[in-house]
Amino acid sequence: MSASRNFTVGLVQMGMSADPAENLAKACAKVEEAAAKGAQVVCLPELFRGPYFCQTEDLGAFDLAETVPGPSTEALAQVARARQVVVIASLFEKRAEGLYHNTVAVLDADGRLAGRYRKMHIPDDPGFYEKFYFTPGDLGFQAIETRAGKLGTLICWDQWYPEAARLTALQGAPVLFYPTAIGWHPKLLRSMEGLEMLDAWRTVQRGHAIANGVYVAAVNRIGHEKPAAGGDGLVFWGTSFLCDPFGSIVEEAADDKEQILVAEIDLARVERTRREWPFLRDRRIDAYGGLERRFLDGPV
Repeated sequence: MSASRNFTVGLVQMGMSADPAENLAKACAKVEEAAAKGAQVVCLPELFRGPYFCQTEDLGAFDLAETVPGPSTEALAQVARARQVVVIASLFEKRAEGLYHNTVAVLDADGRLAGRYRKMHIPDDPGFYEKFYFTPGDLGFQAIETRAGKLGTLICWDQWYPEAARLTALQGAPVLFYPTAIGWHPKLLRSMEGLEMLDAWRTVQRGHAIANGVYVAAVNRIGHEKPAAGGDGLVFWGTSFLCDPFGSIVEEAADDKEQILVAEIDLARVERTRREWPFLRDRRIDAYGGLERRFLDGPV
C-alpha cells in the first residue's frame, strides 16, 4: 500500500479480564476481526493486557510490565504479518529495573516494530495514580512511518494538550491515535456531571482535529473495574470515536459494549480542509516563545 493513498482504520473497543494472557489472545482476535472487515491500521485501547491497575498504588503491579519488544509485541506481530495490517498497541513497558513507561508500540504490516511512543503527560488524580508507575516519555512527539504512511500516536492524558497534538501533526501524520482508559466514578454514571466530563473529553479532541486539519481516533475500554484492595472502582465510558479534520464524528461506539469501528482516512479531506482553513499557514511561529514556560508570572 502506498503511503500517498487512503487507508482504513479499525478501532477496537473492548473490556478486559484479570488474565493478561486471555486479554492478549482476545486482542489478537479483535485485530484479526478488524482486518477481516477491511482495516489496514488497527488500534487497541490503553494498557489492554489487563484491568486498569493505576486505580491504586501497588508495588506488585510492576510485575505486569514487559519489555518492548516482548511477549505482547511478538504475538501481535504474528497477526500483523499474517493479516498485513499495522497494529497500534499500548503496553506497560519495563525499560530497566525500576524504570517503566506507558508505551505505544507500532507494529508494521510485516510484523516489524516500526516505532514506539512513550506517554509524555502522566496524570496523578484519584483513581488515576499513573505517576507512581510511569516515567514521563523521553522520545518526544512523533509520527511513525508505516506501510499505511505516517501515524501519530499519543496516549490518553495526552488528549487534553493542544501542544502534543500540534507537534505530532506538524510531522505529517494525517491521523492522531489516542489509546485510552477513561471513565466515570460509578456515582457519576450518566449523571449530568458525568455527561459534561464526557462531552469535554470528546470536544477537546475534536478541537485538535479542527486546529490541525487531521483525523483523530480515540480508542477507549469498557466495563466496571474495581481494585482488588476494594473501592468503588471506575466505569470506563467507551464511546470510542473517529472524527474528521473538520471535527465531524465519522464513527462512534456505545458507552457500554465491545465494538470495532472501521472507517477510511480520506487524505483528500485533509488537503481540502487545510486549504479552506489554513491554520498551519497562518501560525505566528515568531510569537510563541512563552509556550516553553510553566506560567507567565515571572522568571522561567
